[in-house]
Amino acid sequence: MGKIIRTPENSFENLENYDFQSHYIDIAEGLRMHYLDEGNKNSPVVLLLHGEPSWSYLYRNMIPVLADKFRVIAPDLIGFGKSDKFVDKKDYSYQKHLDWISAFITKIDLKNILLFCQDWGGLIGLRIITELSDRFDMVVASNTTLPTGMVAMPESFLKWREYSQYSPGFDIGKVIDMGTVQALSEEVYKAYNAPFPSEEFKAGARIFPTLVPVEADDPESIKNRKAWDKLKSWQKPFLTIFGEKDTIMIGAEKAFQKLIPGASGQQHEILHAGHFIQEEKGEELAALIIQFYDKNTNNSTS
Repeated sequence: MGKIIRTPENSFENLENYDFQSHYIDIAEGLRMHYLDEGNKNSPVVLLLHGEPSWSYLYRNMIPVLADKFRVIAPDLIGFGKSDKFVDKKDYSYQKHLDWISAFITKIDLKNILLFCQDWGGLIGLRIITELSDRFDMVVASNTTLPTGMVAMPESFLKWREYSQYSPGFDIGKVIDMGTVQALSEEVYKAYNAPFPSEEFKAGARIFPTLVPVEADDPESIKNRKAWDKLKSWQKPFLTIFGEKDTIMIGAEKAFQKLIPGASGQQHEILHAGHFIQEEKGEELAALIIQFYDKNTNNSTS
C-alpha cells in the first residue's frame, strides 16, 4: 500500500451548512474512511454515494430532510472529503473502490438499504448491489451509468477526461461549478476545494476519469456487463432522477428504465439541473426519495 495522507482538519472549519458529526472507520489496514451517520439508528437506511470529484458535502441539503425518515449514511470515497488519500494515482482502481465501499457496508453492517447513487457513486453502487443484493431493498440512480465499453462515450466525456489529466491546477470547485446550471456561491466553491489543499491531495480525483471503462475488452467493462445481466432480473424498486442539463449523462436513464424490471411503473423524473443534481435540487431530491420509499413499502409510516 502506497503513501497515505489526510487533509488537515482545519481545512474543513466553518463550512457553510455542513454541521454534521464526523465518523471514521478503518476499512483496510491503515486506511480510514470518513462518513456521516444522521437520523435515527432504528430507521430504514438510505446510503448516499457521491462521485467525482465531490464529497459528502454534496448531500448537505438532502440530509436534514432525509433524516426525518431514514438513518442517513454518506461516506466519503477514499481519496475524497475527509477520507484518507493516496499520493500515487496507481494506488487507485475501480476494483479497489468497490472493495472499499463493500467493506464499509459490511463493517457497519448496513441492511435494508435504499441506495441513492450519482456519477461514480453509480459505477460503484450499481456493481455492489449485484454483489451484496441481500443488503439492498431499493435504488435511486441519478446522472450515472454502468459503462460496458459497448457504446462510445460522448465527446464531452473525452474532453473532461483529458482536462482531468492535464489541467495545471485542476480546480475542484470549478469542476463542480461547470456541472451545475446555477453558479456556485463563493462559500460553496471553497467547500468543494477544502479536501484538496494542494496537488498532493488530488491523485484520487485526477485518476478517476481514466478508470471509467470505455473499451469493450477492459476487464471492468466485462465485469459491468455481468452486473447488467443481474440487473436485468432486478425486481426490487428502481427509480431514475436525472438532470436535463447534464451533457455527459443525458439519455442514460433510458437504459435503466428499459432493462431493469424494478424500474417498471416507477415515477421517473427529469429535473431542471446539471450533473451535480444534489447541489441544485437537494431538498426536492430528498422529497422524491421519501415519496419513492413510501410508494414502494407496505408500511409508509415506518
